[in-house]
Amino acid sequence: MPVTTRVVLISFALLLSACSSRAPAPQPTYSPPVSSSSYQGGAEDVLFRALGLVGTPYRYGGNTPDGGFDCSGLIGYVYRDAAGISLPRSTRELSAMRVPNVRRDALQSGDLVFFATNGGRTVSHAGIYVGEGRFVHAPSTGGTVRLDSLAGGYWQGVYLDAKRILTPELARNP
Repeated sequence: MPVTTRVVLISFALLLSACSSRAPAPQPTYSPPVSSSSYQGGAEDVLFRALGLVGTPYRYGGNTPDGGFDCSGLIGYVYRDAAGISLPRSTRELSAMRVPNVRRDALQSGDLVFFATNGGRTVSHAGIYVGEGRFVHAPSTGGTVRLDSLAGGYWQGVYLDAKRILTPELARNP
């Protein structure tokens, strides 16, 4: 077999093997709506909707008031219902969103707060900051959506960071 034929066949085989490899999984991204005209609510709407769900039963995988909530299901429901914003479903995806990070001393109502409840620095829980050092979240099986303090010993110890979904451009009502 001539050398050029071998080179063509090897090149073809390499090309096919490269095409059959699996592409890396896309990183979750979120970009808030560009204009406030597409935005249907404000931080106050998010705050009131989240507080109104206190007492709703916890349910792993839950994302409705009737069926119950887990932490990310609660966040997704509140933002969709109060602000018309669709967010990723898992806490890992929420924490990976490309939105502004917020220092703990600069938290505002509506910011998402993240925790490492399984130890280490890996996010495993999230809530919605409502002001005055408090946040609403769906904590665990057998519990209900509740209001807790970031200054509480447990939550202070597992706090990781925060993200701002409602940017100043979006915080204005249309």
